[in-house]
Amino acid sequence: MADRTFLDWPFLDDGHRRLADALEDWCARELGRGHDEADVDGATRDLVRRLGEGGWLRYVVPAAYGGAREAIDVRSLCLIRETLARHDGLADFAFAMQGLGSGTITLFGSDAQRARYLPDVVSGTRVAAFALTELASGSDVANMETAAVRAGNGWRVDGAKTYISNGGIADHYVLFARTGEAPGAKGLSAFVVDADAPGLRIAERIAVIAPHPLATLRFDDCRLPADALLGEPGRGFAQAMATLDVFRTTVGAAALGFARRALDEATARAKERRLFGQALADNAITQSKLAEMALDVDASALLVYRAAWTRDAAGRRNTREAAMAKLHATEAAQAVVDKAVQIFGGLGVVSGVPVERLYREVRALRIYEGASEVQRVVIARQHLAEAAPSRGPAAPAAA
Repeated sequence: MADRTFLDWPFLDDGHRRLADALEDWCARELGRGHDEADVDGATRDLVRRLGEGGWLRYVVPAAYGGAREAIDVRSLCLIRETLARHDGLADFAFAMQGLGSGTITLFGSDAQRARYLPDVVSGTRVAAFALTELASGSDVANMETAAVRAGNGWRVDGAKTYISNGGIADHYVLFARTGEAPGAKGLSAFVVDADAPGLRIAERIAVIAPHPLATLRFDDCRLPADALLGEPGRGFAQAMATLDVFRTTVGAAALGFARRALDEATARAKERRLFGQALADNAITQSKLAEMALDVDASALLVYRAAWTRDAAGRRNTREAAMAKLHATEAAQAVVDKAVQIFGGLGVVSGVPVERLYREVRALRIYEGASEVQRVVIARQHLAEAAPSRGPAAPAAA
């Protein structure tokens, strides 16, 4: 059983603790049987349905549209992602994409748009997706090339998006495209696009080391009605960043879940494995590795739940805190999982062993929703902006 003492930290309240207990019980009953990697689409749809039936998708939308709380609570999202990731990486993915693929609708959609899309997201009958990334621009969102122009009473979209999670199985995509109100970031807008929109096709399915639905989308003279626009034109960049500010912290939480599972697996292995006449856990080198892993896990947890608390309870924008949480937790999780594989030895790279699966699952987290290099830039810029103005060099003392 993973360490749960963090639930007593002041970042969380009794409602969070009840949520964690209930989800732990559900995961023990519903997850852990593995998935058919040859049918990852079917497995993902099934998990979305089961998460909806279990009531867990209520946490990705506000109460007015079937949600559990009046507003999205990032601490709840983090607790759910951490717990799901510890039990089943694909379940975490399914949950996360329901949130990310509906977050912009929640934050910026009209009442009609929210009423149309969010209740089905909650029930698990609608699979959501978030279409931001392009092959050439990557993290440089302001330089995207996919364009939407006004056509009659609606819009015409041309371009491509790639590495789109749930691509090929989603029922709708939140799409970001250039509408040209101004150069760069100020000329982007957000749209909600139904999967059956004329001119939208799946150009390629992309296979990755930890299988999940991923695709390149192609928009060729794709026609959208006027009410597909989310919020105001020209505000798409700000809307994308606001959505990612909510969910970026939760990426750190998922990494934390992977790291906790790796630490648990490594600890159990070290206790049971004997080498040179003693338990591996009695070896000083192994103890050093376990100490480093435990330290990384706790440091990540502190950063993740501080970032979530900053947004939920302090009511402040948490760009800096979320970037720190995402950066440290994902980098640390990679290190923790690597140490776990090392402790397992040859068994650690056998397909299907939990630490081998974790090794594949954790890698993408250092890239998506802002690569580690981008998070360092975000942290540095925030730090410099908040630092006191320099007073320059001290004047020389009088002779």
